Amino acid sequence: MESLLQDLNSTHLYGTILAILILSIHVWFKSTSSRKLKTPPEVAGAWPVVGHLPILAKSQHPHRTFGSMADEYGPIFTVRVGLFPVVVVSSSEIAKECCTKHDLALASRPLLLATEVMGYNHAFFGFSPYGQYWREVRKIATTELLSNRRIESLVNPIVASMTDIAIRELHKLWTEKKNDSGHILIDLKQWFANLSVSIVLKVVAGKGYCNGIATADEEEEQRWHHALVEFLHFLGVFTVADALPFLRRLDLGGHEKSMRRIAKELDTILSGWLEEHKRNSKSTSEKGGDRDFMDVMLSTINGKEMGGYDADTVVKATCLAIISGGTDTVMITLTWAVSLLLNNLPILKKAREELDAQIGKQRYVNESDMANLSYLRAIVKETLRLHPAGPLAVPHESTEDCLIDGHHVPKGTRLIFNLWKIQTDPRAWPEPMEFKPERFFHKDVDVKDRNFEYLPFGGGRRICPGMSFGLQSVHSMLARLLHAFEVSTPDNSPVDMLESFGITVDKATPLEVMLAPRLPNEVYEFA
Repeated sequence: MESLLQDLNSTHLYGTILAILILSIHVWFKSTSSRKLKTPPEVAGAWPVVGHLPILAKSQHPHRTFGSMADEYGPIFTVRVGLFPVVVVSSSEIAKECCTKHDLALASRPLLLATEVMGYNHAFFGFSPYGQYWREVRKIATTELLSNRRIESLVNPIVASMTDIAIRELHKLWTEKKNDSGHILIDLKQWFANLSVSIVLKVVAGKGYCNGIATADEEEEQRWHHALVEFLHFLGVFTVADALPFLRRLDLGGHEKSMRRIAKELDTILSGWLEEHKRNSKSTSEKGGDRDFMDVMLSTINGKEMGGYDADTVVKATCLAIISGGTDTVMITLTWAVSLLLNNLPILKKAREELDAQIGKQRYVNESDMANLSYLRAIVKETLRLHPAGPLAVPHESTEDCLIDGHHVPKGTRLIFNLWKIQTDPRAWPEPMEFKPERFFHKDVDVKDRNFEYLPFGGGRRICPGMSFGLQSVHSMLARLLHAFEVSTPDNSPVDMLESFGITVDKATPLEVMLAPRLPNEVYEFA
């Protein structure tokens, strides 16, 4: 801190101190006036100006920290993140009220540094404020890529083809490097990550591999993968500027500088793809070639400005949103699913028995088989209950005063749903921390649960539009892997379940497993 102050000239220093004093007085007056109304209880221990930042900064897993706060303060409470009040909702009843009665009032998003710098000045539609632009882009995305019709005709065939290719490559690796016990050791988390990126790049931009033929050079794909990992990391980084905007110019921690570097790298790649699609658009249309999502976006927008953004920016921002959303969550869910199965071997055995009963061992899994794999689908549901990819839903922001559960929530308040806490509520989920896929045979819930007890993709009008894309991808990839290979841990040791930190919560460590084929060699060779 001393070196920082020495770098500031006296004018900036005095200006900063004056701003803090003025804001402190503003916060004090605002909190005094709000005491006249019943507001959600505020967690104790807030500091002047910075609020509960010192407490939250110590938390490696905010969803669990907020869960403990809910146990003490109730299912709706307030924390202050710098200058901004944040209401945390931790019960299905209040979540239902928010996503029905107050759905429109809570449909917006706060303007955060990451989505400004890396998301094309908030054109990244999953984090865009509520309004005409968000409605138009979401409609294009859901109609042209994320609808059931498009998933069946475009997404599912690509997922099936590319997963089968990846499994054949794994089998080839096994034939070359198997140990004396007939196994190979791989990091399955990295395998899922690579496959998820390849699938989404193929769907969105025509990149990756299809039928064994490379459609993007290896160096470009590595550049993209590296930049995307950094993008997802910084998307989940909470910066000082998001809590105390008047300190943004100091760029404490250097986050904005890093974000600008990542944004430039991603934009360079996306711009190259966009120009390539523009050059090829006429021949693709004339020859009736397969159109990826970037092709569809170009023809749909047709050069028109939307929401103050030029057409190219809209296409790049929307494609980035689809790629980032469709990569991280799929990889995370698959990694947690296999980790849970390896720590619950009787359930893994039942999953294999279902696969063998429905498919046998003389062929690969087909898409038509998925409807018959009810136990596998229950495994995925239970994984999403215990480990939703985003346990704290993307923050909402109120655009008008609301009365939620009898509490006054003023306009401009940020609101977070603690999905993990809601989905482990013992009132709805007996033995909530146990991995029991069978519970979904007796409990009729899906990802649009009308009781809001199960919300892995959020709820209301800001529910994740890619949930069908994600679910069908996870079902297909998990079924193909478990059908093709025996999966175990080295020395049959348990898998550690340590969680990472971020807007999405992944397994913090690699998932190293032993693989051995379950099918005859000719199935891998001719599938």
